[in-house]
Amino acid sequence: MERTPPDRRDLLGACREGVIAICELAAHFSDWSVPTPCKEWEAIDLAGHLRCVAENFHEYLNDAPNSRLSRLFAQDAPAALMMRQLSRQNAAELAVLPSAEGRDHIVAFAVSAEAYSDRLLDVWDEPYLSYRGTKLTAGDYAGAVCVEWHLHAWDLARALDKDHRPSRPDVIADAWRTGVPHLPAPGRGDEWEAVLRASGRSPDWHPE
Repeated sequence: MERTPPDRRDLLGACREGVIAICELAAHFSDWSVPTPCKEWEAIDLAGHLRCVAENFHEYLNDAPNSRLSRLFAQDAPAALMMRQLSRQNAAELAVLPSAEGRDHIVAFAVSAEAYSDRLLDVWDEPYLSYRGTKLTAGDYAGAVCVEWHLHAWDLARALDKDHRPSRPDVIADAWRTGVPHLPAPGRGDEWEAVLRASGRSPDWHPE
């Protein structure tokens, strides 16, 4: 399927919408030990992950196009191997994250995520990484960032037995196709549900 980048303003707007949704959902948690759709992660783990990932994105941008993320993609390894490597990285970062309340992690996440969006316009067309002949700029990879925020907003919503649906599912689907070159593109049908399924999630997931 053709990689058609979302409009820059639409993509940045969708990124900020995802951050706002995560912050609003965080305010509803009284128990951060509840399960989430992310296998083996409670809500507190997901909050910590969001904080780590937002910080990592700054590191990757600082070091682009020679960041540790770009070096991983440059191996052109199968997607499953890359995902395992990223999972090990996530686990290691969570293990050393300072103990904090879930909302504290979300506040730190929001500060980093908003600052990242503010940085993007100045480096939008700069080289970022390459995977199997597909070259991404910083603006292209903003699609992956946008998808990350909305997927995890959905995870938090489902942990509360609520729902999250982006206002522009078409932007999120295009963001995936542009910013996630190592995984299959979302299929046809409802675009948001297609993104959820492409990420390995079940749109019907609810807490037990």
